[in-house]
Amino acid sequence: MTRLTRIIRTTAFKLSVLYIAVFTGLSGFLLVYISRNTNQLMAGQVVQTVDAEISGLADEYVRGGVRSVVESIDRRARRPDASLYLLTDFAGVTIAGNIARLPTVVLDEADGDIRRVKYARVEPGGDVEREALVRTFELRGGYRLLVGRDLGEQQRFSALLGEALRLWLAVVVVMAVITWLFVSRRVLKRIDGIAATSQTIMHGNLSGRLPVAGNGDEFDRLATNLNEMLDRIELLMQGMKDVSDNIAHDLKTPLTRLRTRVETTLREAKSDGEYRSALEATLDDSDTLIRIFDALLRIARVEAMAPESGMDDVDLKAVVEEMADLYEPVVEDEGGRLDIQVSETVMARCNRELVAQALVNLIENALKYGKPADGDLVISIKAERHEDRILLNVSDNGPGIPAEDADRVRRRFVRLDASRSAPGYGLGLSLVNAVARLHGGSLVLQDANPGLSAVIDLKWAKDEGAGGQGDKNAHDEQPGIQED
Repeated sequence: MTRLTRIIRTTAFKLSVLYIAVFTGLSGFLLVYISRNTNQLMAGQVVQTVDAEISGLADEYVRGGVRSVVESIDRRARRPDASLYLLTDFAGVTIAGNIARLPTVVLDEADGDIRRVKYARVEPGGDVEREALVRTFELRGGYRLLVGRDLGEQQRFSALLGEALRLWLAVVVVMAVITWLFVSRRVLKRIDGIAATSQTIMHGNLSGRLPVAGNGDEFDRLATNLNEMLDRIELLMQGMKDVSDNIAHDLKTPLTRLRTRVETTLREAKSDGEYRSALEATLDDSDTLIRIFDALLRIARVEAMAPESGMDDVDLKAVVEEMADLYEPVVEDEGGRLDIQVSETVMARCNRELVAQALVNLIENALKYGKPADGDLVISIKAERHEDRILLNVSDNGPGIPAEDADRVRRRFVRLDASRSAPGYGLGLSLVNAVARLHGGSLVLQDANPGLSAVIDLKWAKDEGAGGQGDKNAHDEQPGIQED
């Protein structure tokens, strides 16, 4: 494809051609309309002027005869921008007037009709051929009187309009070129940037993002929305990749252990009791694997849910109190204390079951890893309003986690317990993080000094007292994830 062909096929070139065609047609129509109506108006004024002159000269002829008409013609012909006058006798000899040359047929046809003729005017510097509108009348005695009006002004006005049209067309062409340059260099450049980024993404690089100029126009809005979509797609694809990698690494060991146990039992077992013990251990490992897969599926379902899916107006104070009632005996059995700090009704637009499950995971996480080296365990649950957001905070007074691991620990199968001595699969905080993202927020892990503070940010806050607690039957119960 040649460069010229590529230019012709661009939207900028087509817009410029359309711009030229539209404005040229509109301008031509406007100028032709003005010119035609102006010419008609000026021609009407000429006819009125000629008729008035003839009427006046005819009256003078009746009152004073030829001498009076001649004197009036001489007087009028000396005025600036005078009309055309010619008085001849029956033989065609000029008696008075300011016309030097005229076609004879005009005087021969003294019928009083208006006609356009070529003439030469008597003036210093020689005869110059011009055009005029004239009327010729025959007076008594064989005299013929011609009165007309030069069309020079009308012709100059038409020439001026023609020149204006040419100048306007030149301006239109220049503006079309400027438009083409602007569209091709600014608009189409951004479109080419979007196309180039799309090609990069299509080739597998999901980290590419559309350029945003920052001026807030429609291209910026489009780029921003597409970038948010790409962020979501990249997050989902990365999640799939992480799941695949983690399954390959973290689930290979239990599967290998299960297979080894079966092989060992088949090779070495000699009694029904040994076979039964091996089968029971295999069943336990299978249940563990099933729970892990159920946990992964639950996280995947949460991440795939639409932002408004299953949302109701929920009183989070009631949710926090329900979780406190459920886990307070468990914490006390561990020799600790569970505190809640929710002073008033806190309404939020959220999925009640998922938020409750997230609180359960955080409480379970605090029970497993939040015990201090000295003293009793204290778990605190807070729900507070911050402008249009709700913050759910579950904190403990344990050892906490290093700041550099705060982001990593939210990923699937990540456990800071290197020995893997504590039960769990490293999926609890992943679910909490997915629930927070579903509600337009995030999971933030902070140093509580001492201990760890896990904050769930919920985006859709409601006015106090608005709505009510969500319908618990509106959502299907799903298996929970309580391991981290």
